[in-house]
Amino acid sequence: MGFLSHLEELRWTLIKCIIVFAIFVTVIAYKLDIASEFLTRPLLQVQGEFPKLKGDLVTNSPMSVFSVIIDICLIGGVTLSLPFWLFFIGQFVAPALTKKEMKVIVPTGLAALVLFTGGSAFGYYFLAPSTIRVAFQLNELLGYTVMWTADKYYSLLLWMTFGMGGAFEFPLLVVLAVYMGLIEVATLRKFRRHAVVVMFIIAAVVTPTPDPFNQTLFAVPLIILYELAIWVSAFVGRRNKQD
Repeated sequence: MGFLSHLEELRWTLIKCIIVFAIFVTVIAYKLDIASEFLTRPLLQVQGEFPKLKGDLVTNSPMSVFSVIIDICLIGGVTLSLPFWLFFIGQFVAPALTKKEMKVIVPTGLAALVLFTGGSAFGYYFLAPSTIRVAFQLNELLGYTVMWTADKYYSLLLWMTFGMGGAFEFPLLVVLAVYMGLIEVATLRKFRRHAVVVMFIIAAVVTPTPDPFNQTLFAVPLIILYELAIWVSAFVGRRNKQD
């Protein structure tokens, strides 16, 4: 294919991605009440443990509700569209790859999807409720009245879910670096302790609350994934030597 043909193919790939995203955003907007109920479950989960916590979110300006609706549609649209985006991008890239590269790109794409989904689920089901729980307990300890706005809550949830989804991609990057010869497995093992310290520093910066519990809850999965990345990298390294 010529350069212009590649541009045309890229244009259609982007158009398909936009169409899928628009479809999901439209469906979510049509079922906005169901989407809102799903996204407020972490808050309601904590409310079940602490009856004093008000599960009703508030808005503090006439236009805040529109920001909330946009956040809900964007969060849902991106999350549901992601598998299709990966498929369309894979279709665009596949003709330019060799058989050996295809053997890498397919499992890499699947691994990226699984890791992102797993990280987002961890953020939604564990990290977000934990953060809300600690925040409420601190407010109660200081005698503050809790009245959280909807836009701030959805921003927190977005940070927790997409942030953890992105963080879970870290081991995949490590494995790819070993596969491409940019780093050795022995180096990963040698600097294991340094990596643990770095992960706790990242957790301290990323988590919205300063308590050590949430920081540990964020860092431990990354440490486990780092160890898993070392094991997979060693396997990949042996396969490369055999090839």
